[in-house]
Amino acid sequence: MPKMKTHSGASKRFSKTATGKIKRKRQNARHILTKKSPKRKRRLGSPAFVSDADEKRMKLLIGF
Repeated sequence: MPKMKTHSGASKRFSKTATGKIKRKRQNARHILTKKSPKRKRRLGSPAFVSDADEKRMKLLIGF
């Protein structure tokens, strides 16, 4: 069997942590920021983790 290829789009968007979780960026942080509160924008800057339901699929895409 040939090796699985890494999904290049997923590898740019997700990264693996030392504990094995998958880190992602939050949505809604790119544009139309004037109507969003400073508290919300601060929270959007911090990374989030992929949910347990999607984690298995993401691990296949980024190849580990």
